[in-house]
Amino acid sequence: MPIFSFLLFVFVTSFTPGPNNIMALFFAHKYGLKRTVRFCLGVSAGFFVIMVLSCFFNRLLTHYMPRIEFILTIIGAAYMLYLAFLLLLSKPTGLAQHSEATNGFLTGMLLQFVNPKGILYGITVISTFILPYHSSEVKLLFFSLFLAFVGFLSTFCWSAFGSVFQRFLSTYQRPFHITMAFLLAYSAVSILIV
Repeated sequence: MPIFSFLLFVFVTSFTPGPNNIMALFFAHKYGLKRTVRFCLGVSAGFFVIMVLSCFFNRLLTHYMPRIEFILTIIGAAYMLYLAFLLLLSKPTGLAQHSEATNGFLTGMLLQFVNPKGILYGITVISTFILPYHSSEVKLLFFSLFLAFVGFLSTFCWSAFGSVFQRFLSTYQRPFHITMAFLLAYSAVSILIV
């Protein structure tokens, strides 16, 4: 398993702006860190469920169609390059307006089932980095827990540094996106040549 590429992909994908992180940032700014932790825990729980489903969905596909593993790797790398391209082209944005949103556990958990970034991330990371090297249920559950924990860390970090991160991103959003795009592209290329 290319551990550096795996961790780089997990870090870049988890900590870059997406629905979970932007909502955590907004909720912490509006309600405070203590009241936003429930949302972060909900994100983590929902993300764990998505990762477990991704593990077993991908495993089922590779078990019944062994040739699909290479195809999934290509699709995963292509998706990573697509994300890098989107990051390069993205324009500076402000916080989304969610005046009536709730910041509870259930909101965070249910968000994962309509979060295309999270679902595609699960399918990509599992099919590209985990299933080619690990197949036992215990290891798949361990990786699902690890990925859910990283998801919690990312939303919690965005919550904890809500106002600081908000100013940082609004000031340095372009260099941040360029850096993250190049790191994603590196991850994509490295999984194709390993």
